[in-house]
Amino acid sequence: MGMFDAVDYIVRELDGDYALLQRLDDPNADLKPVARALLPDSVSEGTRLRYEMMEYEIL
Repeated sequence: MGMFDAVDYIVRELDGDYALLQRLDDPNADLKPVARALLPDSVSEGTRLRYEMMEYEIL
């Protein structure tokens, strides 16, 4: 998988300044903590995101 390949996530939990993301293609992978400042403003638990070209967007 290349550095710029798209990866889809779901926001499993919001924890202060961080969101815990789970990969949709690998539900057994560890949750990925991401600073909420890097995510779209309207993110909430259950939001589906795509990470591509070093940016997150809501699906």
